[in-house]
Amino acid sequence: MVRKFCVYGKGGIGKSTNVSNIAAALAESDKKVMVIGCDPKADSTRNLMGRKIPTVLDALRKNGANNIELEDIVFKGFNETYCIESGGPEPGVGCAGRGIITAIDILNRLEAFETIKPDVIIYDILGDVVCGGFAMPLQKHLADDVYIVTTCDPMAIYAANNICKGIKRYANRGKVALGGIIYSGRSVINEPSIVEEFASKIGTNIMGKVPMSNIITKAEIYKKTVIEYAPNNEVADVFRELSNTIYKNDKKVIPNPLSEDGIDEITEKIDDLIKNTI
Repeated sequence: MVRKFCVYGKGGIGKSTNVSNIAAALAESDKKVMVIGCDPKADSTRNLMGRKIPTVLDALRKNGANNIELEDIVFKGFNETYCIESGGPEPGVGCAGRGIITAIDILNRLEAFETIKPDVIIYDILGDVVCGGFAMPLQKHLADDVYIVTTCDPMAIYAANNICKGIKRYANRGKVALGGIIYSGRSVINEPSIVEEFASKIGTNIMGKVPMSNIITKAEIYKKTVIEYAPNNEVADVFRELSNTIYKNDKKVIPNPLSEDGIDEITEKIDDLIKNTI
């Protein structure tokens, strides 16, 4: 059975860093991994490829819908990972989530999943499920579960809570569930207990805690995962453990998103922590 999951999160908090390293770690353990980047920035697979790759929308504009071949949109990266980027519209034109819908349609038409036969499919998605395109993997049951990356930043937690609202909407239709939270230390305040409290209140668990680390920054300067750049570093082991935890996870829940008052309570605690660091 193919293991299929989505990773959502607010932009700029390490979502794609987590996805690329999880993919590299799973591929390292002899799994055939496909990463589908669903962020309009099209940078989800950069650390696996060592460069940005042409997107599905790029190929569509260049070749037309009837002349796209699998090799135009699927590329092999580090550890033989299969990399795809949906792409987005030109700035100021169209819906950013539209690229996801188009990409999945084209991948299905080209029978990409049947041809490649991946063991794992990971969708890397920007955390704005208000957009129908970004919610498509939830609507269409493209994955079995969702993992949300968040920091202690109030807006990251707010976005995570909104994602939970989207999951709950579609989970009630029997389509998808929340697998857990991934803690990222990439914020002004590095206080895991804040995110642990959030996870507990919505009814889920922390899958792993990824620290803020210079080794991640150094690896990404060279457009590499930590798994490739510093395989013996302790941060690489963090990603290996995280990937294994997610791959084997069978504890999936319908989340109970917080009310505005509940979000405000967490925000106040973060604000107090920030004040104490000044």
